[in-house]
Amino acid sequence: MNVLLVAAILAVGSAVDVKLNNHWNGGFQAKACIGITKELHSWTAHLRFDQAVDSLDIWTADAKKADGGKEYVLTNKAWNADEHVGDQLCLDFVAHTTGDITPTTTLEIEGMAGGVAPTSGSVTQGTGPTKPHLVATIPPIPHTGGGTARYDYGESLAKSILFYDAQRSGKLPANNPIPWRGDSALGDKGDNGEDLTGGWYDAGDHVKFSLPMSSTSTVLLWGYLQWKDAYATMKQTDMFFDMIKWPLDYYLKCWIPATETLYAQVGEGNDDHHFWGRAEDMKMARPAYKLTPSKPGSDVAGEIAASLAAGYLAFKERDAKYAATLLSTSKEIYAFGKKYPGIYSQSISDAGQFYSSSGYKDEMCEGAMWLYRATGDKSYLADAKGYHENAWAWALGWDDKKIACQLLLYEATRDTAYKAEVEGFFKGWLPGGSITYTPCGQAWRDKWGSNRYAADAAFVALLAADAGIDTATYRKWAVEQINYILGDNKYGISYQIGFGSKYPRSPHHRSASCPDRPAPCTEANLHASGPSPQVLVGAIVGGPSNDDSYKDNREDYVHNEVACDYNSGFQSALAGLTHLVHANALPAVPAPKCHG
Repeated sequence: MNVLLVAAILAVGSAVDVKLNNHWNGGFQAKACIGITKELHSWTAHLRFDQAVDSLDIWTADAKKADGGKEYVLTNKAWNADEHVGDQLCLDFVAHTTGDITPTTTLEIEGMAGGVAPTSGSVTQGTGPTKPHLVATIPPIPHTGGGTARYDYGESLAKSILFYDAQRSGKLPANNPIPWRGDSALGDKGDNGEDLTGGWYDAGDHVKFSLPMSSTSTVLLWGYLQWKDAYATMKQTDMFFDMIKWPLDYYLKCWIPATETLYAQVGEGNDDHHFWGRAEDMKMARPAYKLTPSKPGSDVAGEIAASLAAGYLAFKERDAKYAATLLSTSKEIYAFGKKYPGIYSQSISDAGQFYSSSGYKDEMCEGAMWLYRATGDKSYLADAKGYHENAWAWALGWDDKKIACQLLLYEATRDTAYKAEVEGFFKGWLPGGSITYTPCGQAWRDKWGSNRYAADAAFVALLAADAGIDTATYRKWAVEQINYILGDNKYGISYQIGFGSKYPRSPHHRSASCPDRPAPCTEANLHASGPSPQVLVGAIVGGPSNDDSYKDNREDYVHNEVACDYNSGFQSALAGLTHLVHANALPAVPAPKCHG
């Protein structure tokens, strides 16, 4: 949502008007940024509404409700207590309301000049002299609106959720929205009989690899936390939580604290890949592979810790008890990764055949930063700085989190060194940099999942734009990359299955290639011509070659594989674009180079 904060240095006792232009039945979102003109080592803000607000979601402050919901008193987290002259203090919140309301909203910050009115209601402010408040001017955010959406990003987002539902392993709930999927892999167990059912199948196969899975869930949660309004306006919030709880529950099962054991894979890769059939019909053994103090894997530990900490932030207002479990487990798994450093694919050789990890510092940095966001404990920030790598990232991907680490550090510290790293990343990715561009305009990083890498980079671009880094340029580029996947390409097809009228019909996906039960499904279905019997709604296929060429062929797993991590940055970028559409802030982009 595009929020206009109209602010000026006003007389004592006045307040900043926070003007909203995006709301829905049950809530609204706003973001206010105020320039700091005096050194602060703690701060208190007052949000006042002329109509009652039921509850407030805000991760940059602790909020206390007052005056029946007409006021919220916000106090700093431990990690953002210090604000320096020249900084900006940004407060981004989602309000939950009864009905569709657009209340007049004001913001006051104590500690600068002038006076602040006493707090209404039951929140006490302590004794001593009344502190003055700040009403400050902020620099204008670059205007990036004026564009018209070529595609329905919200519809695409909703369909992406369904892909993850199709990847579920274990006993499915009564509300399973995928009619051709049933219970599967109910015997997944650890070495001592631990229940390891659940989680997501990795791709078109049936192995559960925890590194791509946890990378996927972290990116999905990041997009949700950044643009909750996108899910709310599309009425997809409940669907999102149903979707994301599936891997989070699985990670909780994978951690055995008494023995410092973290299960990181279920299913033997080669045996699995020799089976072509439904997940429900698997008969082969499914061994579990674990990390221990003598067989470490800090990359998996850091990434799972990141997902659980981000999960805490998502669930804390919805299910406080569950959120607390996510956070405590995140801390334990992070500590395990820190205490026993190592690369997981050197400990689990089977994983190394499929997802060989290049290092663990980036995932541990990410885990530390999400724990810092969740707790405000500055020791995690210090850890993240220690794990940080000063290099331009190759991509955002399941094995490369450097850009995520750098951007999270910049958001937390506003240190220009981290900003320069983010800018360096996009110097490589934007036209004129080191990335190959197809004739029709896709930023083509690699033949394996070119759609995935372009969408992941588009997601990072939208995050960086929100952080105030080259906002107009990055948003425009992100729109162009997502539009390419949805139809602005050589064939005018959507690379997302089920979106629009022209899309791939034969993805490299076992269960989707199978007819309805009880009809048999064998390797013959891999080689069968014609569309898959089941429509794998929401999945994006790997994508085109660097000349834009593409063939819809199930046997071509390079271009037609689907995978959990392929959709993660794509879905979160769609959330960002949906947010911009509803905020009337979608940038105008040139006519596509190709459109079929």
